[in-house]
Amino acid sequence: VYGYFPCASYKNSLIIFDPITQKQIGEFDFPRQKSGKRLCISDYFNKLENNFPVDVLPMQAVTMGEEAGNYSQELFKKDKYSEYLYFHGLSVQLAEACAEYIHSLIRIECGFKSSEPDKIDDYLLQKYRGCRYSFGYPACPEVSYSKRQLDWLGAERINLRMDESEQLHPEQSTTAIVSLHSQARYFST
Repeated sequence: VYGYFPCASYKNSLIIFDPITQKQIGEFDFPRQKSGKRLCISDYFNKLENNFPVDVLPMQAVTMGEEAGNYSQELFKKDKYSEYLYFHGLSVQLAEACAEYIHSLIRIECGFKSSEPDKIDDYLLQKYRGCRYSFGYPACPEVSYSKRQLDWLGAERINLRMDESEQLHPEQSTTAIVSLHSQARYFST
């Protein structure tokens, strides 16, 4: 599942608004780099003006589904460790491929089709516009924000959820926010 949410940046935060009511529904706070360009993910979005959203935040959540997780556990319980490792690795990579595909759809739907790579290697080298950020990494370390995403996206439609320990279920799943800013890149804090 994926969707577009009105947003605006304010200092180190990204303020998120409901797509229908335009009322604030939450925010994400991001750390700023301690050195270098002192970047923060909110720098890649337009600043809040008159308490009104002035940008858009694409969000996505993908999963390989319960079947992949169940089959993975079945192999493990049967002590088929090699098969388990191969299947688990494949299903995790397929979840990432699905996330990359949805990210590409987002870029195209937002008018950046002409910037899409022609070769698979260019996708692997991230030679496209913008960047996809998943919570739990240095630029956006707060894993619990994924719960907000799942709620806002209605991820129950694909049976994707987060437990009390902030783990995604099914395991072979991922969530992300997307910045379409031309300068957006991965960075450490």
